[in-house]
Amino acid sequence: MLEKPLALEVGQIVAGPTAGLMLADLGFNVIKIEQPGRGDVARHFTGPSKGNFAFFNRGKRSMTLNLKIREGREAFIKLAKRADVIIDNLGRGTMSRLGLSYESLSEANEGLVYLSIKGYGSGPYEDRNALDYPIEVESGVAYMNGLRGKPMRLGASIVDMAAAMMGVIGILHALLKRRETGRGSFIEVGLFEAAMFLMGQHIASYQARGGEPLLPLNESGFAWAIYDFFETLDNKKIFIAVTTDSQWLKFCEIFRLEVCDSPLYATNESRYEHRGELIPLISREVAKHELNWMIKTLRDAGISYAVLNTPWDLLNDPHASMKMINVNYEGKQLRVPFLPIENELSISSKDPPQLGEDTETILRELGYGEEDIIMMRSIGAI
Repeated sequence: MLEKPLALEVGQIVAGPTAGLMLADLGFNVIKIEQPGRGDVARHFTGPSKGNFAFFNRGKRSMTLNLKIREGREAFIKLAKRADVIIDNLGRGTMSRLGLSYESLSEANEGLVYLSIKGYGSGPYEDRNALDYPIEVESGVAYMNGLRGKPMRLGASIVDMAAAMMGVIGILHALLKRRETGRGSFIEVGLFEAAMFLMGQHIASYQARGGEPLLPLNESGFAWAIYDFFETLDNKKIFIAVTTDSQWLKFCEIFRLEVCDSPLYATNESRYEHRGELIPLISREVAKHELNWMIKTLRDAGISYAVLNTPWDLLNDPHASMKMINVNYEGKQLRVPFLPIENELSISSKDPPQLGEDTETILRELGYGEEDIIMMRSIGAI
């Protein structure tokens, strides 16, 4: 059996851990390097962020190393010599100041692929620290997601996770390239650049419209006339999306609205022009039916719809619940989603690790003896 590729994750909170999580589900042996005594900041989150650590760190091993101490750095370098990948989302320059930059580590391991996730990529802002929400604000994400005069954060750490996804794509590309060259490479992904990529469609639209500013997405409507929430007879909310003219004909077969035979509503473009009259008509019709009837009818007709859920509603959803696995965290069993790639992946069901639970095992794998481990613990290196 081929040995699993080794990835070292020197990161915390969301961006770095997301990249490590994805690699773990892709079959990598991921070792999370954490500060002794404290570990990943996310281990200590409370309130609405409690439990985040369990999701982002499933399937990894945890090793505590004090990289500010020579012995801790030496152990890390020994690991790096064996590693295929290193992930770092610490502040810019942190690893370099410790003598653990890509340049220095690649001298010992020329095949090393190093992913660095930072607030901003190279350029005038590269020295700025950043987090997900400030980047949403500066990149235009909060503007487009909010309402006029009220920018809003997205309902997940989308920027952090998008940067991690792009970083993993870069890692896989670099590993393919390494097959040809034998050499690894350095990859940098900025949160700002990831968010800017997500905003690319709006940047392009602004220019194509001759510099006419766009309203926030939830103020200006969308490309389709029927793309909105409606309330059912049993006071549930359902989102209905009629995106083609053929779907409009099916929609009319179901509801027989008074405008169905009018040429003013024959195309999406003309329906969009008359949304002011159309949406109230549909609202009155939907309000006559219960949610279950709407779901069955729209599904049978091949018309897109969505029931308004909370994230935790997905725990009992017959489809979503099939895409989750159990992990144990702080004495509770949690259900969390796994990587959404339906392939022959070895999705890791390993629980999120206790802080440093694998430290001694990994040191022994590196050739450290019991006296060495006792010494390293006594000086605070692990």
